Amino acid sequence: MTDTSAPAVTETVDVALRSYFLSPASEPHLTTPDEVHEAIRSIKVSKAPGPNGLPNRALKHLPKRAVSLLTRIFKAVLRTHHLPPTWKHARVISILKPGKDPPLHSSYRPISILDTIAKLFEKILLVRILQVVNERGLLRDEQFGFRPKHSTSLQLARLVERITRNFGEKKLTGAVFLAGAKAFDTVWIDGLIYKLTFLNFPSYIVYTISSHLKDRTFEASIQPVTSSRRGMRAGVTQGRLISPVLFSLHVNDMTPYSHHVEFALYADDTAIIATSRKPTLLVSYLESYLNDLQRWLSDWRIAINVTKSTAIIFSSAGRRFIQP
Repeated sequence: MTDTSAPAVTETVDVALRSYFLSPASEPHLTTPDEVHEAIRSIKVSKAPGPNGLPNRALKHLPKRAVSLLTRIFKAVLRTHHLPPTWKHARVISILKPGKDPPLHSSYRPISILDTIAKLFEKILLVRILQVVNERGLLRDEQFGFRPKHSTSLQLARLVERITRNFGEKKLTGAVFLAGAKAFDTVWIDGLIYKLTFLNFPSYIVYTISSHLKDRTFEASIQPVTSSRRGMRAGVTQGRLISPVLFSLHVNDMTPYSHHVEFALYADDTAIIATSRKPTLLVSYLESYLNDLQRWLSDWRIAINVTKSTAIIFSSAGRRFIQP
């Protein structure tokens, strides 16, 4: 991935992480056979087996001794903050999108097939991450992606309520809808780790997540051909259990909104809302915020998919599209 962030930000992150990883990690919150057994109970047998061919159904039939051995392995990972290389390997298969032209590479959706035991460990790790997130209220209220009792419908209702209220007050509503460009796949890993340290996550969790995200490999399969192994230098793999919350934390410090601008988030989709009685002011508010946002996006190496982004002005007379 090309380094497009501001040199000052990159240097700050590099210096901070070098210092951080020189310190011993905090005491880990270890797992138990009961927790591992419950994690096994919650897995879905319909999911595809990982690269090693081990199906989820097999885990459902493990004897107590095997569960105990798995618990010892997971404890060792939490103590040493080191994930085995086989846990960090993915087999990527391509699924043709409905109605798309097969010869075009853009017609396919890549799906990562992940190690079965690694996904089980992620359930253990996710519990510890969410405990910190929820106890400290780390995610901003505007983020509705992948959160309990939050949904796209609720976020949409929130936006509709704002627009409707503005109609009643004879105000215009300007909205810019931004979509991330392969956002999960291009997350700057060191930038994300830096933000976790800044949020004061327990260091054993930060160390473990760092091991989880770095030195990952993948192979791509298009039947009957499979590529050689390649390294992954960026991204939080879609399909991994902890990826959604990690991505949400990565964008959690998005440029704060002003008195005239607010926004709504759902994972990598962002709606920026401005209110005014004058169209010229409306556009001015949005442009000013977008200029600030562009600097933040550049600093943290986040790209926007321009073709999937748009801008609209809502008024009681209807709506009209404007250039994003």
